[in-house]
Amino acid sequence: MAYELIRYEKDTTGVALITFNRPEVRNALNLQSRKECLEALQEAEQDPEVRVVVLTGSGGKAFAAGADIVELRRRTTLTEISTSGQIPREVANKLENMSKTTIAAVNGYALGGGCELAMSCNLRIASENAKFGLPEINLGIIPGNGGTQRLARLVGKGRALHLLLTGDLIDAQEAYRIGLVTQVVPQDQLMATVKEIARKIASKAPLAVAAVKQAVNQGMELPLPSAIENEAKLFAILCGTEDKSEGVEAFLQKRQPTFKGC
Repeated sequence: MAYELIRYEKDTTGVALITFNRPEVRNALNLQSRKECLEALQEAEQDPEVRVVVLTGSGGKAFAAGADIVELRRRTTLTEISTSGQIPREVANKLENMSKTTIAAVNGYALGGGCELAMSCNLRIASENAKFGLPEINLGIIPGNGGTQRLARLVGKGRALHLLLTGDLIDAQEAYRIGLVTQVVPQDQLMATVKEIARKIASKAPLAVAAVKQAVNQGMELPLPSAIENEAKLFAILCGTEDKSEGVEAFLQKRQPTFKGC
């Protein structure tokens, strides 16, 4: 499929790379770029060769510096409750819940909608020049694509409220300190680091990877006993898969397993 505002690539190790490609506006997100991102995610989801999806931005200065302000000027209550207004939330939910692991490689600014997309990914790795923030309060609005909810779940209610109410930006080291990202690396090492992590995950059993995501995402919304019961059901299902048999046999034979996702 041809894309205009993003790039979609995949390699031979099971890793797909989606790159927001509007560097002249710091990869600001408009409706078309969000639609293309959703289409690329759906393409990756349906591709059995893809096991991990990496999201990043071109140009080195921004992952995605929020919503396109020109387009934002035209948005109203009616546009936001329309079908097109739901696209940004669909992208975020897809990143969080698709069966493939998603990783945000944050190079530069991840603000507003860009920060929301990064938080929707399963893992976030940042370069040393990364900046994070949800400054919507400065425009008289609030994050509308899960930002208030995901931020609070990632860093806690108090820290989330501080960032949301002040609109302050934080650097990569502060994002690491509060748990918003899991690793900070030099800018010239970002993609190599992310691809190493992606390939490590891509080598694991796909059904088990999907089950980990399901157990964590669903469990966060359940009381602990129900979450543990859900985990046990997923474990039982995996015990009947060919990948489980292959994993055990490979361990006993002291060789690398070959997982097929079945």
